[in-house]
Amino acid sequence: MSENTTYSQFELTKEFIVGLKQIIETNNVTEARKIIADLHSADIADIYDELSLDEAKFIHLLLDEETASEVISELEDDVRDKFLKALPGEIIAENVIKNMESDDAADVIGDLCEEKKAEVLSSIEDVEQAGDIVELLNYDEDTAGGLMAKELLAVNKNLTVRACLVELRQQAEKVKNIYYIYVIDNDGKLVGTLSLKKLLLAQSSHIIFDICNTDVITVHTGEDDEDVANLMHKYNLIALPVVDGIGRLVGKITIDDVVDVIKEEAEKDYQMVSGITEDVESSDSAFKMIRARVPWLIIGLFGELIGSRVIGIFEGDIIKYATLALFMPLIAAMGGNAGVQSSSIIVQGLASGNLGIESISKKIGKEFVIASINGVLLSVIVFVFTLFFHGDIIITISISIALFMVIIFASLFGTIVPLILNRFKIDPAVATGPFITTSNDILGFLIYFYTARIIFSI
Repeated sequence: MSENTTYSQFELTKEFIVGLKQIIETNNVTEARKIIADLHSADIADIYDELSLDEAKFIHLLLDEETASEVISELEDDVRDKFLKALPGEIIAENVIKNMESDDAADVIGDLCEEKKAEVLSSIEDVEQAGDIVELLNYDEDTAGGLMAKELLAVNKNLTVRACLVELRQQAEKVKNIYYIYVIDNDGKLVGTLSLKKLLLAQSSHIIFDICNTDVITVHTGEDDEDVANLMHKYNLIALPVVDGIGRLVGKITIDDVVDVIKEEAEKDYQMVSGITEDVESSDSAFKMIRARVPWLIIGLFGELIGSRVIGIFEGDIIKYATLALFMPLIAAMGGNAGVQSSSIIVQGLASGNLGIESISKKIGKEFVIASINGVLLSVIVFVFTLFFHGDIIITISISIALFMVIIFASLFGTIVPLILNRFKIDPAVATGPFITTSNDILGFLIYFYTARIIFSI
């Protein structure tokens, strides 16, 4: 599709898919082309999700090479894997990889099996493109090197503006989107950036180094992808140059790559909060989904078994003061809720890099104040409710004090645990969800029953 193509908003409906399937079934190429002609590549990728493999291949073969490549880039990983497995290596190289930027091409090829990967790489006619892809495949996918693309505009600092424009015209053919012009020295080291506006307004005889910006934010190839995302967010960057260990310019990372990182990290953290130990999709096999879910379920099971033993220790107190049993769900739920709230805020702050420069002691102190105020408010509500419906002042005082203490403990626990995990380079997202709720159930019951036992003995 042309870069000037305009797209109307597309709504994927059941009726549309049924009609498209009928067109494919009757092998109506003309009508099929007409339907997909004005669709954005992202919309076509959504359509593939609703079609069988053969039906998707039928549509894909009707697309021009550029659109076909864009659609492959837009597909979810599991759908793309299934689709590419059905295509010969030379077709993938010619109709998919050929029109992709190097970072997208490396992502696609990197997910193939070793045999298919070798077949595709050997089928790429452009040796320079194949070399760029191989280089990117050597970087860890969770690093700046794994995110970057090799396509960029770079000019020598000693060129005049006139010579620079000639050089850029030659390079621009291989660069799809131009964000910055990078300025390098004779050794390929990055020394600055040049805006198009400055280039266009400068006199032809000016030397590039004299008009470029030498204050450049860069990342090294081994930088963690989350740190890259935070850096681009902090400085509001749309592109970020990547350099190697000695400062040579090796690639660039664009904002669309960072959006993908943020999305993937959000999905991973959400799954970890929910007690899922590995990245899964709804279309994954039942075995993979069981494997991802069962570890935390087992941990939760043992946690609750320990909780039942804690309750058993106080069986005599429960028999003697049966009303205590009525408020056990309240203690467990409020402790879990308070803990998850605190841990979620800390995890969010750690992930975004927005926790600030406060020391751990200050963060804990702040959380203590918040938990104390919340504890007082909730305990007063419970006090009034319990006194009104049960009328026993000892029971009422016991439950109110216990709830106050449980909320403070759970909030502090939910604050401290993610900070400790982060200090030891463990993803703090594991602190939320099942871990916090199970831990707070056990320790919350201990606080609850010991508080009751002490008050009843007064």
